[in-house]
Amino acid sequence: MNRLKAMLYKEFIQLRRDVIMLRLLIMLPIVQIIIFGLAIDTDVKHIPTVVFDQCRQEESRELLDIFVATNYYDIKYRANSMAEVNDKINSGQAVVGIIFPPDMVRDIKHGESAQIQLIVDASDNMAATSAISTAQLAIQQKLQQFQLEKISNKENIVSGVYDLRIRPWYNPDFISAYYIIPGIIGIVLTMTLVMAASISIVREREEGTLEQLLITPLRPLELIIGKIIPYICVGYVQITIATIIGVVFFNVPFKGSIILLYILSTIFMIACLALGIFISTIAQNQMQAMQLSFFVMLPSILLSGFMFPRIAMPDFFYYFSMIIPMTHFVQITRGIFLKGNGIEYLYQPTVFLIVFSIIMLSISIWKFKKSLV
Repeated sequence: MNRLKAMLYKEFIQLRRDVIMLRLLIMLPIVQIIIFGLAIDTDVKHIPTVVFDQCRQEESRELLDIFVATNYYDIKYRANSMAEVNDKINSGQAVVGIIFPPDMVRDIKHGESAQIQLIVDASDNMAATSAISTAQLAIQQKLQQFQLEKISNKENIVSGVYDLRIRPWYNPDFISAYYIIPGIIGIVLTMTLVMAASISIVREREEGTLEQLLITPLRPLELIIGKIIPYICVGYVQITIATIIGVVFFNVPFKGSIILLYILSTIFMIACLALGIFISTIAQNQMQAMQLSFFVMLPSILLSGFMFPRIAMPDFFYYFSMIIPMTHFVQITRGIFLKGNGIEYLYQPTVFLIVFSIIMLSISIWKFKKSLV
């Protein structure tokens, strides 16, 4: 028992001396539980919606008010053509498009069914399911209201006044693999590259080989580039394997450009490696580097839109998630795989990843130089 007590005493003293690790062990679960408990909501509301109202009469406005009153639809855009509707949905600015036909009032007055089109971006299964089920309930509510008015006026009841035509785009059969696998590419790259880059320099420092590298003519920037390029090559292998498995074994459609995928993936990999190198300038040992990398990975999985729609998050976490590189890479991969998007629709996430990479690399180089002084 005396030997065990001595060992425990030694370990507690060592833990107390490692202040950063102690703070990580205590604060990480607290922060993660609070953030994810507040941010994650599977009940998707306030779905960005574009409306193309060709009717422009009281009936279409009343029906639209019913949609908005459910709190599931936020009317963000008013389109003047189907081309505008297509553009908003292709770019990801809107998840739902509602189209009212020009002859809707005439059809209703003649007791015919007025066809209302609901276009849904089904590349996000959870948001699409909420949008469709809520739209169906809204139509039923309007039909019941219409029939009650007929009864109160002692008129013949007309059924089937509204005919909701649902058009799920990009994933019409709501296959989970189509939704998950493009995002998994980003998760795999984040997990491997951030951790590998963060541990690499810390390991060099612990083993004493970093000092040997520093006495060579290598500059800090050259050292960092030398650390990054091999992992980018590994990332290309991972992307290739994941894409082949997704397309061949899970029949995930690939509608975009494979060249564009590799180019934009390179930018994302640089962002991940820059983040990993930044972690290595903070961590004092490999265990701290792993803990900090793990802290980065969880938000990348849960707040990026990979598993849960970002539009269901509170405003603070919605905008906070925009600083996570994985958020933008999910948009890129799903856009290329499922929508066949080109750079004209993906330039915004691309610009963010470039800016993020430049900022993180600059900070990492500055901190790395400072640690050498």
